[in-house]
Amino acid sequence: MIKKIATIAALMFAVTAGFASAAEQATIEVVNAYARAVPPSAPNSAAFMLIHNHGDVDRHLVSAGSDVSKVTELHNHINDNGVMRMRQVPRITVPAKGSVELKPGSYHVMLIGLKQPLKEGDQVKLNLEFDDGSEQAMLLEAKKLMGGMHKHGAHKHHQ
Repeated sequence: MIKKIATIAALMFAVTAGFASAAEQATIEVVNAYARAVPPSAPNSAAFMLIHNHGDVDRHLVSAGSDVSKVTELHNHINDNGVMRMRQVPRITVPAKGSVELKPGSYHVMLIGLKQPLKEGDQVKLNLEFDDGSEQAMLLEAKKLMGGMHKHGAHKHHQ
């Protein structure tokens, strides 16, 4: 009888732990995600989105991956003595009960070394990994952007 109670308790704990993990992952919500369509000669592109954190603690986007590029990195634009420069960043903080927008001229996911040009309407697989080990896989549509500070596909990648 004691073995049965211990087994039931262990199973209940495992199920409860599974629900807690799913609930923690549900605290991050990604909306309005898209990739930038680029001209055929462009070696790079970028992905943009709005990330909401419904949880009580800050979360950090720590990496991204995509099969459309050789390298996928987290980037931001910085003002370096009046000159806007793009730099890789180790993480992007999504504040508790807040959000962060990845957009042109700010934080974004850089797609470096495109394996083929991203045309308007193309589908882009993107995987985001957060500091708690959770991941979000998504399928983005490539969209043509008008104007903006930078043409991500047109400039060289900065180290």
